[in-house]
Amino acid sequence: MPPARLTPIPQSPILRLDGPRAHPALLLADLHLGLGGNERLGRGPPEASALILVQTLLDCARKFDAAQIVIAGDVKHPIVGTPRALRPVVFEFFAQLLSEGLEVDVVLGNHDVGLVPFLPREVVVHPASGAIIDGVGVFHGHRWPSDEVLRSQYLVAGHLHPGYRLAPSADDAKGKQRCWVRVSFPKAGPPPKRPPRHAPIEAREMIVVPAFNPIAGTEALNRRRPSPGRSFLFSRFLSRGVARAYLLDGTDLGTLPIR
Repeated sequence: MPPARLTPIPQSPILRLDGPRAHPALLLADLHLGLGGNERLGRGPPEASALILVQTLLDCARKFDAAQIVIAGDVKHPIVGTPRALRPVVFEFFAQLLSEGLEVDVVLGNHDVGLVPFLPREVVVHPASGAIIDGVGVFHGHRWPSDEVLRSQYLVAGHLHPGYRLAPSADDAKGKQRCWVRVSFPKAGPPPKRPPRHAPIEAREMIVVPAFNPIAGTEALNRRRPSPGRSFLFSRFLSRGVARAYLLDGTDLGTLPIR
């Protein structure tokens, strides 16, 4: 089987996966449906509404003739449960993807407690420990992935909401921008003397996907370590290799000051 090819789509927080099949898959993370909404406005504000987000995703799927959508966690924003006003929003979002003939996979994130009953049954749901999609290990990033996922040649995760601060202070609202993080891992060293608790990371590279929702918070990785809720990926994965940041337009921002 030829190796998978992972390509960030320019000006978009969507990752294209070209694997063994004739049509690519699109990978994304951190939809956070309902962010900024309330009991009456379950869809969220206009710029982050489910209607806008699904249309953006459908436009991309049509442009690249994609066959599959893979969401690496945090479909909804409320952490525990799915509020009544949000339930039809979630269902309609996925129903629109399915109506286009797309396969849809969801890897559960930390915000997805209580999500599954409100998804169309055609959506394939994977546990938080991750899934293998066309040879790529996909997980959200708040929990340690399965040994099978860790043995993949490539890893893809979300959760971190990676960003980069370009302005000198936090007062500039446009100074912090979403970014991709690509981590190159060193070759595995000699096996440890004691059996490890988990399988070693065998991947050549890991990609951390920017948050798909444009109003989801971002972590300025060039300024400080992530907040405790998102530090797991930083300390357990990014610090094991060489991490570089890229803006959505492809601008190479250089290596991140991980240590």
